[in-house]
Amino acid sequence: MQSRSKHLPADKRRDVTVEAVVELAAEHNPSDITTAAIARHMNVTQGALFRHFPSKEAIWQAVMEWVAERLLTRVDKAAEAAATPLAALEAIFVAHIEFVSAYPGVPRMLFGELQHSRESAPKRMARTLLQKYGERLEMWIEKGKAAGEIDPSVDTAAARQLFIGGVQGLVMQSLIAGESSTMLDKVPGVFAIYRRGIEVRS
Repeated sequence: MQSRSKHLPADKRRDVTVEAVVELAAEHNPSDITTAAIARHMNVTQGALFRHFPSKEAIWQAVMEWVAERLLTRVDKAAEAAATPLAALEAIFVAHIEFVSAYPGVPRMLFGELQHSRESAPKRMARTLLQKYGERLEMWIEKGKAAGEIDPSVDTAAARQLFIGGVQGLVMQSLIAGESSTMLDKVPGVFAIYRRGIEVRS
């Protein structure tokens, strides 16, 4: 990070700043990450940071936007390549865990923003991400019902919540254990249980 942070154009400096925050969040409590720490990680001054972001909150909003864009793009691409709606849901589950494995600081930032009592632009962005993610899940669940793969009596909203809970459960356990690299090994077993709960019984 440090060797590539100097003498960058404005848009690249903003991107590198976001990447610096994501990297720092993998090793530190996100609420403890200061602009001084970000600048030090990038080998620039705080003044250089504030030439591109008016405040620390603006940096965090840019980070949340970065997370939302990349996560949703990744799960959309995975789902669209799947052969059936149930396969699409499994592909989304895998893609999400792969994303968290690649960027372990991301869930720590999301959980941190969502538990703040005060309203902020980053918190609204995190809430919007969860809403858009949930809408995608509901779409694929409904497609599964229409295709005869998912039991039509399944409560779509509950199935969405259970899916997200499965992802969050794996992520939280990995954060507690400090073993994010093992999350993918647990995906098949967890999704198999989820699948049995919603699929049409033969």
